[in-house]
Amino acid sequence: MKKPGLDVNSPSNYRPISNLNNISKILERLFLSRLNSHVIKSPHFNHLQSAYRKMHSCETALCKTLNDIYLSSDNGKCTILISLDLSAAFDTIDHTILLNRLSTRFGITGLPLAWLTSYLSARTHSVCVGNSFSPITDCRTGVPQGSVLGPILFCLYISPIADIASQYGVSLQQYADDTQLYIACSVDDAASALSILESCLASLHSWFCHNGLALNPSKSEAILLGTRQRLSSFPILVGIQTANSSVPISDHITTLGVTLDSNLTLNGHVSSVCKSSYYSIKALRHIRPVLTLDMARAVAASLTQTRLDFANPVLLGISSSNINKLQRVQNCLARVVLLDQSSPSTSLLSQLHWLPVPKRIEFKIATLTYQSVTFGQPTYLSSLLTPYQPHRSLRSVSQNLLTVPRCNSSFGQRSFSYSAPRIWNGLPLAVRQSPSLDSFKRNLKTYYFASQ
Repeated sequence: MKKPGLDVNSPSNYRPISNLNNISKILERLFLSRLNSHVIKSPHFNHLQSAYRKMHSCETALCKTLNDIYLSSDNGKCTILISLDLSAAFDTIDHTILLNRLSTRFGITGLPLAWLTSYLSARTHSVCVGNSFSPITDCRTGVPQGSVLGPILFCLYISPIADIASQYGVSLQQYADDTQLYIACSVDDAASALSILESCLASLHSWFCHNGLALNPSKSEAILLGTRQRLSSFPILVGIQTANSSVPISDHITTLGVTLDSNLTLNGHVSSVCKSSYYSIKALRHIRPVLTLDMARAVAASLTQTRLDFANPVLLGISSSNINKLQRVQNCLARVVLLDQSSPSTSLLSQLHWLPVPKRIEFKIATLTYQSVTFGQPTYLSSLLTPYQPHRSLRSVSQNLLTVPRCNSSFGQRSFSYSAPRIWNGLPLAVRQSPSLDSFKRNLKTYYFASQ
């Protein structure tokens, strides 16, 4: 089942499973190490694709998308965003089209192409219901679920999507088959912006049809994002036309695990995180007496702290009431782990060596900034940062500082291009010049604890 609780009688609720042996995955891993270095250098590779790439994640994709939205709002505009859903995307890849795209678009020919042809061919599948199996048939479409090469092959297969979006001037962000298209517009050009976005979606729908992929409008979501004042004067948008149907404009959508509302208050996301976290804390409280302290800390980190830390850069600049909600979750977790209901929460967090929620947010942003500055990855974040260059020779030229751009509103100050340099420049030089990512994290955590 794709998710617990779905209708067991609906075939669409089941996910295919591939039986792959270990030696096959080892060979795939060796091939992937050579394939990645080749395709990523290609001008046809979609560098806004964040899935299955080192130093790329849901968090970095969200930072880039929200950065563009915040800056558009800072310039007096709103943003129309649509999140597209593809039906059984990994299972409908046409092998002939895929191999042709690898050859003509990415220059994979000769023995490597023959190896990939062999990899995709001669696979079979069947359907199991209870103890009954259907006849075994050839698997002529799709990539193996759970394989090492399957994800990168899928990303290369759908790479032309970025070219289509750029032709219309529509911004794009992808994580595997999760695709977000968005366009900024003012009150006066809202109609023309919506027309451009719908034309782009029509071209994408045509491309999907010609490449064996199916766009699912019923699971696609759309939203209008901006400040409350600007949205109040914005023309009413009913829906966005795509795939011969209309995707209604919603007041909130869930994309890459984060719930976004029209005003980007993130109230719904914070409530969801708190609800799931308290559920895990309640479960931990039942078994805590039989656990050692180290075991309790490990369980707490895996079940609750990961929820608090996931995509927390997007929480920068939210209301103090939402921050306090998340902080109460962490305080409650610390009391359960240490079996202490009376000591101040600050001392409990110090005993566990846990940074409070606001510092954890800054810690994550600073870490992403270090990756962008030191390794240049991801490129869509590193391109937002500019090294500080004074107009004349000053000592600050060797301080490894970043230029903090000017923002006209508190909304714009939530953008990564503003918050990252501000947080980065506030760190000591010794921390900024850490020789490795691991040492940077250690030094940064030590600095935050010392500054409390």
